[in-house]
Amino acid sequence: MLNSDDGLDTQASVRRANLRRALQLVFRSSGTQTRAGIARATGLTAATASSLVAELIESRLIVDGEQAASTGGKRATTLSVDASHHLILVLVIQPTSARIALVALDGAEIDIRRLAYTPETRDAALDAAIVDVAAEYGSRVIAAGVQLPGTTDGRSVLESVQLGWQDVPLADRFEALLGAPVLLVNDVDAEAIAEAGMEESPAGYRLFIHLGGGVGAAITLDGDLAPGPRDRAGEIGHVQVEFGDAARECRCGRHGCLESSASLSALLGAEFTDAMDADAVAALAVTADDADLGAGARALARAIKLISALLDPTEVVIGGPATLLGDRFLALLQQETDYHASGTAAVPVRYADTRATESAGAAQAALTAVLGVRWSPAQLIAAARPSR
Repeated sequence: MLNSDDGLDTQASVRRANLRRALQLVFRSSGTQTRAGIARATGLTAATASSLVAELIESRLIVDGEQAASTGGKRATTLSVDASHHLILVLVIQPTSARIALVALDGAEIDIRRLAYTPETRDAALDAAIVDVAAEYGSRVIAAGVQLPGTTDGRSVLESVQLGWQDVPLADRFEALLGAPVLLVNDVDAEAIAEAGMEESPAGYRLFIHLGGGVGAAITLDGDLAPGPRDRAGEIGHVQVEFGDAARECRCGRHGCLESSASLSALLGAEFTDAMDADAVAALAVTADDADLGAGARALARAIKLISALLDPTEVVIGGPATLLGDRFLALLQQETDYHASGTAAVPVRYADTRATESAGAAQAALTAVLGVRWSPAQLIAAARPSR
């Protein structure tokens, strides 16, 4: 697609770069952008802009819309994202279940399926589901984003304790079945991508922390992931933050890990699981013990202050089912982080914006990988509205 490698063909590379610029302008102003607007924004000639638009229309990426408001001369034709053809497959893998969504180019989910399996039947069930999607939608699927718990380099699952996978070349396996590029995305990274997408022009470092059955983090820089050279950035759950009598036993076998104090299992009790729906988590949160919430906030605040002193992020965002803890926990966390450490700046802490669809992060990663563009916040919000 538009992000393919042109090798030494400089002319083709420039053409593709201009196509991406034009397409991004339509994505950012779908329904109001025009050929003349693209020419002005890119500095290209009107003829070149029209040529780019013609190719994007032929590729079924954009469509002509209604006429724009008159500015004194002939009214221009507006351009919109073509949501009628190309699709992105998003597969969210959990230990005993998966969520499958087909996402249109406007970000809307047009088909949602759920899959249940056991660890023993997981591989066969996932493969069969992808074969079914390929048979039904064929070449309309231009890419897939596969979201999962564990570390990944985008091609292989390096390690996933929850799934029992290590060094599994999952992208290659799924590409052979789907016939389209596949990108693997860590689940916390996907959340961070979706969160960054809710801001028009994200700038600087943002620290995203997921609190669920475990604790994980992701770092974005100007809206893009900063994964680190070994794809291990954000693995903070088993860093020791509590010592002595305060150190709780962790499921990893050690004591005092961040997860043992700040995961939702620690905050809400053993009854919590990541499989719970929002209503069940919210009900548990109402009865949460003040002492557990306070201990979790203190432990998490230590990690936040240290990471913030190192990165100087613009903000810290708490995501995952922890957003259902409400103001009670957030106020405790803000109180624990609200002290001045010499040489550092105060960093705001807030909950994640949860208005995007469950598919938004992995779909955005796949969209950027194949087309080199991003959805606007308005598109992500509109896509989450039940309209199809």
